[in-house]
Amino acid sequence: MADPAYSLKRKYEGGYDDDDSKSKSQSRLCPYLDTINRHMLDFDFEKLCSVSLSRINVYACLVCGKYFQGRGNNTHAYTHSVSDDHHVFLNLNSLHFYCLPDNYEIIDPSLSDIIYVVNPTFTKEWINQAQTKTSRAYDKSLYLPGIVGLNNIKANDYCNVILQVLANITPLRNYFLFSSNYSDIHHPPGSPSLAMFPLITRFGELVRKLWNPRNFKAHVSPHEMLQAVVSCSKKRFPFTVQGDAIQLLSWILNAMHLGLKTQRNKGTIISRCFRGSMVIRSKKLIPTDVPKSELLKMRQSGEFEPVDQTSKFFYLTCDLPIPPLFKDEKQENIIPQVNLFQLLSKFDGRSEKEYQTYKENIVKTFQLSGLPPFLILYHKRFTKNTFYVEKNPTIVNFPVRNIEMREYLTEALMQRHPNPVYDLVANIVHDGRPESGTYRCHVLHKGTGKWYEMQDLHVKEIEPQMLALSEAYIQIYELQRGQSKKVVRRVSEEPCNMDLSP
Repeated sequence: MADPAYSLKRKYEGGYDDDDSKSKSQSRLCPYLDTINRHMLDFDFEKLCSVSLSRINVYACLVCGKYFQGRGNNTHAYTHSVSDDHHVFLNLNSLHFYCLPDNYEIIDPSLSDIIYVVNPTFTKEWINQAQTKTSRAYDKSLYLPGIVGLNNIKANDYCNVILQVLANITPLRNYFLFSSNYSDIHHPPGSPSLAMFPLITRFGELVRKLWNPRNFKAHVSPHEMLQAVVSCSKKRFPFTVQGDAIQLLSWILNAMHLGLKTQRNKGTIISRCFRGSMVIRSKKLIPTDVPKSELLKMRQSGEFEPVDQTSKFFYLTCDLPIPPLFKDEKQENIIPQVNLFQLLSKFDGRSEKEYQTYKENIVKTFQLSGLPPFLILYHKRFTKNTFYVEKNPTIVNFPVRNIEMREYLTEALMQRHPNPVYDLVANIVHDGRPESGTYRCHVLHKGTGKWYEMQDLHVKEIEPQMLALSEAYIQIYELQRGQSKKVVRRVSEEPCNMDLSP
């Protein structure tokens, strides 16, 4: 006699055979395996029933690719199998195959490729190997794992570029390729960390699909990841309206850091990769209209003495110079250019930047006191005023390799890292007008050493000399090998606010 608890479990799943031994004997003799249409299968979309829109107990029809709930009598999957003569289904939770309406489990080694597409798994040996081989999708198209296009559902190109560059940051990729690194993280009910945890699982699924060497197609849909972004951000970042890539990057790094952080270990893979620190020296300026009788008193009050504070950051803001307002002698618009090192001089500890408020004027200097293994630079192109958003078209000239950062370090940090050198690994570009422009990204594929340009579904190889000709918006630099291990130990694991970059 069957175990009552097992029978209840089978009934909850949507029906079961009373003769379980008969079900097992039939499991290897399914005559409908040749009806499976792998060209129709797409497991990137939200796993809910196409009829009831329920997420509970969802099955994928392997003939037409649609999702249906249940498999017992009077369920949507059962009805579909009878009415459309489609018989092979996959439980998207348990990854077990069933034949309907006969309702028996199918066990066949030829179905392993479908399971791998739904849930790709990786070994440490595969990760340690240089990924230089191209893969052939089921539709015969060739692709390079990790360099895979993402669907643009409506206006989510600003999301796609962020997801692409993060998925190609090697330590971050390696962490999320193994779901065991974060699947056992538990947060107390109602905590902010628990609210952000769906973002972690969805990003992990997306990274595994992007690096899947046995995909059925040469592109991936980020639909489930985008749904998690919309939900966790409380609709701050929709994929139906164009958004700002730097705002999304700032939010997603902090949100994933929060989702991975536990009471036992406040440091996460996010902070170990991207978090740095700087010393900010602030000095209030004495107003020019102060009477001479009060000037000496104000100087002696100590209120206008320099004050040092240490701030954590996930990215550094580089201020572009104001473009010229006039045309040149040939009546053509001048395309302004600036050197990257001129922008980085903001962080040399000597260059002063004035900040004005309605109450006071403050002069600040910045100097790096902690280096991250991956340094993110944000070139501030957009400024808002009362009426519209204006874009600065200045071209940033930058070398792709060997960015020397020594002169921007404090004395203490310089002693630990006398020769910190960074190489570019990702570059996000904004093209067009502020309200109607588009995003694309350049990514260095570590296995081949080649650069690729990705804009939604479009992927092509690009020469590194072409990178500096575009309007760079966000750049990610990697500390050269031999320095990064030291930096990871030095970076503090304190909480980080949403945007601490000056």
